[in-house]
Amino acid sequence: MRETIIILIRKIKALAARIFHRDNPYLPYIIIVAVALVLGVGGINIFIELTEELKEGELVGIDTQITEYIISFRTPDRTALFLWLTHVGDLYGYLVIGGIFIFVSAVVFKSWKYIAQITIVLVLATFSNMILKRFIDRARPDIEHLVSVETLSYPSGHAMSAMAFYGFLIYLIYSFKLNHALKVLAITLLIFLILGIGVSRIYLGVHFPSDIAGGFIAGFIWVVFCSVAFNLIEVFRRDPNT
Repeated sequence: MRETIIILIRKIKALAARIFHRDNPYLPYIIIVAVALVLGVGGINIFIELTEELKEGELVGIDTQITEYIISFRTPDRTALFLWLTHVGDLYGYLVIGGIFIFVSAVVFKSWKYIAQITIVLVLATFSNMILKRFIDRARPDIEHLVSVETLSYPSGHAMSAMAFYGFLIYLIYSFKLNHALKVLAITLLIFLILGIGVSRIYLGVHFPSDIAGGFIAGFIWVVFCSVAFNLIEVFRRDPNT
């Protein structure tokens, strides 16, 4: 991605020089940041508008059908598994996984920037989720809850944070120079973990399927936005005259 950004910056710089008849080294970065912000804000607005349209229509019936199907598989053993998965998508899960990632970053990569980046992504996802819940104001499913919940329903905070945190971790692992088999294994496990956390919230009766889908979409928006922003910062830090 970094090479793509460098090429894009050079093209924008050449275009800006022709249009404005001046070579401003900061203009490409300003333009890219502005475009990234517009895409991020625009994506959230489209997400909200689409959500309002869907939750009043056929999505309600689909939510009910999928929820009833998933909770029909409830057994004590499956409940224990999904309780574990939902805790992995909670604060303590992030502390454990984050602690492991801190150790690997400090010992293997000898860098703290990845820790700062993934923390920023998680914080952005958490606070934006709180805002979205207040804005949309959707109640929880009116079925038996196997865990206690106090917040609103849409979008799922667990799904959004899982996609943002573990999704960005997938991006980092993909960009690292690691053994191919190890990389594929780690990414596959993280994908199943994200999906498992989402399904666990439906199974436990605290979210509609559309809550999970919305959380995944919103979390993915932050993954894309932050990956572009961090790469842009790195390019500018290394060579402001790219």
